Amino acid sequence: MEGNCFNQTVFLFTLLLAIAASSVRGHSTRVGFYSSTCPRAESIVKSTVESHFKLDPTIAPGLLRMHFHDCFVRGCDASILIDGPNAEKTAPASQFLKGYKVVDDAKFQLECECPGIVSCADILALAARDSVVLTKGTSWAVPTGRRDGTVSKASDTDGNMPGFQDTVDVLKQKFAAKGLNTRDLVTLVGKHFITVRLDLPNATVDTQFWLLIFNQLSGAHTIGTAACEVFSYRLYNFTSTGADPSINPAFVSHLQALCPQNRDGSRQIALDTGSADRFDTAFFANLREGKGILESDQRLWTDDLTKTFVQRFLEVRGSLGLSFNVEFGKSMVKMSNIEVKTGTMGEIREVCSKVNEY
Repeated sequence: MEGNCFNQTVFLFTLLLAIAASSVRGHSTRVGFYSSTCPRAESIVKSTVESHFKLDPTIAPGLLRMHFHDCFVRGCDASILIDGPNAEKTAPASQFLKGYKVVDDAKFQLECECPGIVSCADILALAARDSVVLTKGTSWAVPTGRRDGTVSKASDTDGNMPGFQDTVDVLKQKFAAKGLNTRDLVTLVGKHFITVRLDLPNATVDTQFWLLIFNQLSGAHTIGTAACEVFSYRLYNFTSTGADPSINPAFVSHLQALCPQNRDGSRQIALDTGSADRFDTAFFANLREGKGILESDQRLWTDDLTKTFVQRFLEVRGSLGLSFNVEFGKSMVKMSNIEVKTGTMGEIREVCSKVNEY
């Protein structure tokens, strides 16, 4: 018991250091922001997520993915929630985001409890954390105090989201542009926040679309699924001799049986083989064994720098081990502070899907 208490203390201390580092960079979010103005804010969000999760467990990765999407476009300001003919949620990359009703339900309850206090951006950040906990991940302290943005443009999604065919160097650049480093990349891509281009059979260029895929967070790809259409190009005619050589040959046969060529491409396959609904490090073990479903995932094992972090999460002999749960919490704190609006910036929306009318 003493060891468990010690580990928990170290975990919380590490997260507090990460939060302090965020404050140094100029953010004014803080843990317990609503402790006096809306004391039940976090518990209301948690209970709302739990009630929806009981009815539909896919809500968990959906909310995690939505938070990632929101932060990578205009910062973590809930702009993804705004309705409108040309709003972010209408962009091809946003077409299949899931969890809007959860946020709306939480907001409704919070407006009854403490009107005009809790932002939609904070609700989404808290809901993402609660989703990880529901899938057996470890909790972390979420700094709050974000305000909601008033602008939402579909065009702002162009070029911001990581893509499933991006090289590791491109992924590094996209994460660095948001103040995230290579460790954050391996940790967060691990649960998957990757934008996937999906070419439908017999589709024209106009009907091709971008599908945001989550895993259980590259750390997020540890929970979630992908349609056969997304990755089957790796199984057939990837090279002149056949499948992508980076895939374990035995796993190629397994995937080909699940996703026969020119058959139903909509079938969903677990991104984290053997641990699709649990937040853990099995995703990284799969990469080591050549069982990464998405090409961008497997590349984390072939790039020297990202491979180092994968090995550390797996505590490979000779490497300095890392606790995935600790690192995931730290990376989520950093990500949730991307370009946040605080103080007098933005607003506190009355309804998450609508900018306030003054």
